[in-house]
Amino acid sequence: MRRLVPHIALLLLAAPALAQTPPPVASPAATQAVRAPRTVGPGMAPLPLPAGTRVVTLDQAERMLLERNLNVIAAQRGVDAVRAQRLVASSLPPAQVSIGNNFAEFNSTQNGNRIEGARFISPANNIALGLTVLIETGGKRTLRTRLAEQNIAVAEAQVLDALRGQFFQLRQAFIAALAARANLEVALANRGTLDRTEALLRRQLQDGALPEGDLLRFQASRLPFEAEVTGAAQNYAAAVAQVAVALALDAAAFNAPSSASSALPPIALDVRGRFDVTATPGATREELAEAVQNRADVVAATRAAAAGAANTSLAESQRWRDVTLNGGWSRSRLSQDLPSSTQPLNATNQFTFNLSVPLFTNQIVTGQVGTAAGQQAQLEAQARLALLQGRADFATAWAAYEQSRALLRLYTGGALNRAELAYRSAEQAYLAGGRSLLDVLDALRTLNATRVGLNNARAAYLTALAQLEFATGVSGVAARL
Repeated sequence: MRRLVPHIALLLLAAPALAQTPPPVASPAATQAVRAPRTVGPGMAPLPLPAGTRVVTLDQAERMLLERNLNVIAAQRGVDAVRAQRLVASSLPPAQVSIGNNFAEFNSTQNGNRIEGARFISPANNIALGLTVLIETGGKRTLRTRLAEQNIAVAEAQVLDALRGQFFQLRQAFIAALAARANLEVALANRGTLDRTEALLRRQLQDGALPEGDLLRFQASRLPFEAEVTGAAQNYAAAVAQVAVALALDAAAFNAPSSASSALPPIALDVRGRFDVTATPGATREELAEAVQNRADVVAATRAAAAGAANTSLAESQRWRDVTLNGGWSRSRLSQDLPSSTQPLNATNQFTFNLSVPLFTNQIVTGQVGTAAGQQAQLEAQARLALLQGRADFATAWAAYEQSRALLRLYTGGALNRAELAYRSAEQAYLAGGRSLLDVLDALRTLNATRVGLNNARAAYLTALAQLEFATGVSGVAARL
């Protein structure tokens, strides 16, 4: 049994495959027993996924979002719509042309008791042309154009706000997926280490250096680790599905079929990124707080209030009454049974001109102005509310940033080190015969729980940075993974 101890202990010492940090230096004998794989940063290690699974980085995902995200596309189409409306608003009221004819006529005597010359008239024998033009007053066309331009500015700000929101959702989902991936890396590394340890125990059992009960206890102690692999794989699949939704991809459309050689089920994407990056906001709290007023939704609300003021001015211009001009010409051939004259008449030509002005419009205009003024006041209140909400979002995001930073420092500055020291202490005590193998496994479980906690703390910190960028609208605050 004593010759077995060093091999098991060194295996466990190399184990926490401590997938996220370089393993401790081992003796040549231990290196021959198990060669520790070269480690990479969390979120970057290859996973046993089906061949052909699509790998996506955050930069690639953001470029895909610009092209595919349905919310952004809808907002962009809204800009196209209001730009088209500007063409309508800046146009003059269209003139109307009318054409017609008389189809019948009759003449009556002076006393009105006899009808003479009744006939139907062919369209070829008479015609009537008319032209109607609306003359706007009060600068309505200019005011309509100004309102349309304000609406374009609002729509453009809404596109930026849609991008801001969708980028945050994507980054939030991507960070959650990276955290789930890092936890899966830890779980898989643990299982691999336990597989190697169990294989060594089986060899020692065959050599008669180990009682069968020790192997059975070790196998029973593996169940929680196996459950961690299953749970971590499910969490990763769920997190990746949310990334696919943000990119308008079908999370159920796998690029690769499941195979027996793959240790994990197929998923739509495999996200990759440096999960252990250290980043800072790059600006002071005061600078970020000041930038909130330039956040896209705050700007959109401010521009909407300006559009409300333009709409009120347009409504007030209705006090100036528009004039409608009508002009016409008609020609009709005369009946040939009319009294003769020295110069026989063939046709009659008439020219007409009418001018019309609407009356009794004061109450209607007053109501329209009141409606527009009320809507303007609503938009101005919403603009003030948007700014206050933005500052509240910043205060919340800054508090989350400071708390997550403190938690991350706790893990990287002390908690993780203490868990590693506790594991090494248990291993050394096992080497000296003062601890059992299960005690070492408990210490390993505690160390792995601490590493999972570190992954979650990193995710919380990176999410807090992304939330801080979302709350302030300042680009570059979120970490580049």
